[in-house]
Amino acid sequence: MALISYVVPVYNNSGSLRPTWESIRGLFQTELADHTYEIVFVNDGSQDNSWDEIMELAAEDNAVRPFRFTRNFGQVPAIIGGYQKSAGDAVINISADLQDPIELTVQMVRNWEAGFDVVIGHRNDRNDSIASNFFSKVAYGILRSSNRNIPEGGFDFVLMSRRATNTFLQYEGRNRYFQGDILWAGYRTALLPYARRKRTIGKSQYNFGRKLKLFLDYVIDGSYLPIRLMSLSGVLVSALGLLYAVVVLGAWALHTTPFPGWAPLMIAGLVIGGMIMLMLGVIGEYLWRILDEVKHKPMYIFEDRPDA
Repeated sequence: MALISYVVPVYNNSGSLRPTWESIRGLFQTELADHTYEIVFVNDGSQDNSWDEIMELAAEDNAVRPFRFTRNFGQVPAIIGGYQKSAGDAVINISADLQDPIELTVQMVRNWEAGFDVVIGHRNDRNDSIASNFFSKVAYGILRSSNRNIPEGGFDFVLMSRRATNTFLQYEGRNRYFQGDILWAGYRTALLPYARRKRTIGKSQYNFGRKLKLFLDYVIDGSYLPIRLMSLSGVLVSALGLLYAVVVLGAWALHTTPFPGWAPLMIAGLVIGGMIMLMLGVIGEYLWRILDEVKHKPMYIFEDRPDA
C-alpha cells in the first residue's frame, strides 16, 4: 500500500479545513482504499482560528501532521516546507479553500501508478471575478511566451512522485518559480484539466500586490524574457536613432534644419528617458533578488515541535 501525502498550505482558511480533511479521508475509504494517506498542514502565519482547527483534526486523525511557520512567509515557501515534511511515495499539493476538486486526486494517483512522475491539474475554466480572470490570462500568456510547457490556465494543484519531489527539493533560491521548477526536470508528465470552483468559505488572501509579486518572481526567476526585451528595445531605439540622425544630417546638408526643433527633442527625450527608467527598474529587480540570495536567509522558519 503506497502512502499518498497531501500538502495543504494554510493562510486564514478557518472553516474550510475540516471539509478538506473529510473529503480526503473519504477518498481513502472508497476509491483509494488500496493506499494510505497523510495530510501535511502548513500554517503560514494565519491570523484566524486555522491553527486551532488543524490541531483539532490532528487529535482526531493520526494521519494529520500539523506544522506552522513563525510568521507569514508566503504560499510557495509553505508548499516547499510541506514537501520537506512529507513522507509519501507520491505528494499532492492542494489548496485549502475547496476550489480545487479533491476527487480529481483519484485520477492523479492512477496516472502516477501508470508511470507518470508529474500529474498536473490545470485550470481550463475558473469561477472567479472578471478582474481575476483577466489578470490570470495576461500573466500566463506572458509566462507561456518563455515556457510553452506551462498549461494556459497555469497550475498549483499537482502530484509528484517521490523522485520528482526529491529533485524539486534540491533546487535553491528564495524567490522561486514554482511551476517552472516542476517542469524543468523533464519527468514524464500528465495533464488533467478541471474547472476551478467558486470560493464558498472565506475570501481570497491573494490581493493584487501578492499576485504581482508572484508574477514577477515567475517571470524574473523563470526566464530571461525581461533582459531580452530590454536588449531588443535597445536595438530598436538605436536603429531608429540612427535613421533619424541620417534625416537630420540630410536636412543640415540641404540647409533646411528647422530652428526651433522643440518637438523632436521632447519626443526623443521622453521616449529614451522612459526606456532608461524601465530598464533600470528591471535591473533593480534582478539586483534585489541577487542581494536577497547572498544573505542566505532561510525561505521559512518552522515553530519547534517535539514530534516534528
